[in-house]
Amino acid sequence: MMFEHGKEFGERGSEVRTVDPVGITSATLWLPHQVETAESAVLEGRLRGRQAEDLGHRSVPVAGVDAPPDMAVCAARSALKEAELDAAELSVVAHAWMYYQGHDLWSPAHYIARELGALDAFPVGVQQVCNGGAAALELIAARLSAPAGTGSTRWGLVSTADRFAEPGFDRWASDYGVAYGDAGTAVVLSAPAGPGDALLLRSIATVAAPGLEAMHRGADPFGAAARTHRERVDMRATKRAYLHEHGSEQFRNINEHSIRTVVANALRDACLAQDDPCLRYAFLPRFGRKTLAESWIPVLGAQLTAELVDLGRTTGHLGAGDAAAGLADLIRTRVLEPGEAALVFSAGAGFTWSCLVVQAPRHGTNPSHRS
Repeated sequence: MMFEHGKEFGERGSEVRTVDPVGITSATLWLPHQVETAESAVLEGRLRGRQAEDLGHRSVPVAGVDAPPDMAVCAARSALKEAELDAAELSVVAHAWMYYQGHDLWSPAHYIARELGALDAFPVGVQQVCNGGAAALELIAARLSAPAGTGSTRWGLVSTADRFAEPGFDRWASDYGVAYGDAGTAVVLSAPAGPGDALLLRSIATVAAPGLEAMHRGADPFGAAARTHRERVDMRATKRAYLHEHGSEQFRNINEHSIRTVVANALRDACLAQDDPCLRYAFLPRFGRKTLAESWIPVLGAQLTAELVDLGRTTGHLGAGDAAAGLADLIRTRVLEPGEAALVFSAGAGFTWSCLVVQAPRHGTNPSHRS
C-alpha cells in the first residue's frame, strides 16, 4: 500500500496498491420504482429540448418519501444477504453522500450501522461530493489492508445514498451537463480476499485539483446556513462565475490530464498495460452524453483498448454512488470472465477523479475467508 503525490497543476494524487487484493464480496444498487423522464421535464419548462438532447438521460429514478439513509440501509441489507454475512461481523461502516440526508446536525453513518445491527463497527461519514463513494472505497480498502496482527478476515461496508428533492434541488436544472437520479448503493469489502468474492479490487488511484474548488463556490459569499444565498442549489451560477473569471481552457486541460493520470496510475499498480487483452471494459461516470463525448470519451478512447460503457442513460448521475453502482452492475451482469478486468470511474467537485481496477477471480486461487 502506498500513497504518492502528483505535482502538475497543483494536484494531489493517491494510490491504494493492493498487492494482496481486497475482495469485493458483493455490491448492490437500490433504485426507487418512480421515475421522471426528460420529456416531462421539457414539457414542464424545466429543460429546453436541446438541453435534454445534450444530457441524453432519458429518465432518472425518483425516491419520493424515501430518506437517503434508509435507501442506503436497503442497499446494504441486500449486499449483506448476497455476501451471506451478518452485520455484526463488520468492523467499519462508511457512508458517502452529496446532498441533504434528512437532519441538520447528525451522522447518517451511525444510523446506518445501528439499523443494520453493526453495533461494534466504526461508522464514518465521507462527504466528498460526487466522488465520495470512490473515496470511501479507497479509505476502507486501505483500512482493511492494514496489518492487524490476526489472520482472520476483516469486513467493511461502504454505502452511498442521495435524494435530489425539491424545493432545494432541481435534478434537471441545478447543474450543467448532468441530471441527477436518486439511489442507494452498498459494497461489502473483505481482506484478505476469498474464493467467494465476486470481484477483486486490484487498485484505486485518485487525483485531486483543489485549485478548482471555486467552480462550486463561484462569487457567492459564505452563508450562515444552507441555501441562505439562494433558495435552490444552483451549480450553474457558480460555474458561470468561475468560468467568467478563469475561462474554460484551464479546467479542460486539468480534467484531461487527471483522467489520463488516474488511468495510468491505477493500471500501473494493478500490473496491467493499457492495451492488456484481459482489460475488457471501462465504466464511465454517469454524466450527461455531451459531457462524456467532449471530456471523457476522446481521452479514454485514445488511451485504452477496453470497451467504454455508459450506464447512465436511465439512471442519471447518482451523486456519490456512481462507482459503487458500476461495481453492482458488473457483478449483476457477470460480463467478466475469470481473470478479466474492468475500470470503474468516478469524479466530482473539488475536483477529484478516481479510477478503480477490478478483476473477476480466477477460480480456486484465493485464500479462504474463514482462515
